[in-house]
Amino acid sequence: MGQAMRNLLPYLAWATALAAVGGSLYFSEVAGLTPCLLCWYQRILMFPLLVILTVGILRVDPKIHWYVLPFSLTGMGVAVYHYLLQIAVIPEKLAPCTAGVSCVAKQIFWLHFITIPFLSLIAFAIISTAMVVYAKAETK
Repeated sequence: MGQAMRNLLPYLAWATALAAVGGSLYFSEVAGLTPCLLCWYQRILMFPLLVILTVGILRVDPKIHWYVLPFSLTGMGVAVYHYLLQIAVIPEKLAPCTAGVSCVAKQIFWLHFITIPFLSLIAFAIISTAMVVYAKAETK
């Protein structure tokens, strides 16, 4: 991988985080969808990524992946768990949501498989993959 391509990876991660934060705010503030507990956990892990990536890009920090990956990989884990709850691979009784919006509720259901946790999973996966590739290219 060329140096120019490697240098674009933080921008890909940043643009993905920006889209995820924007989408999350759209769903709650414009569309009026109330986030469940697991959605809040995913927000807690995604929102700082936008700031961390912005600072890392502005500082041209070659170790940006060290700050991003703990958030993105943890977020990906929460998103996988949430999505598996929604598609009934994990039983509903294991859902942590006891009050408010149920974690198994599909507030959007596009193309019969795309839900909000699925979108979150894709965003965390793109960010994580970009940072892993960025880190691997550094060692060469």
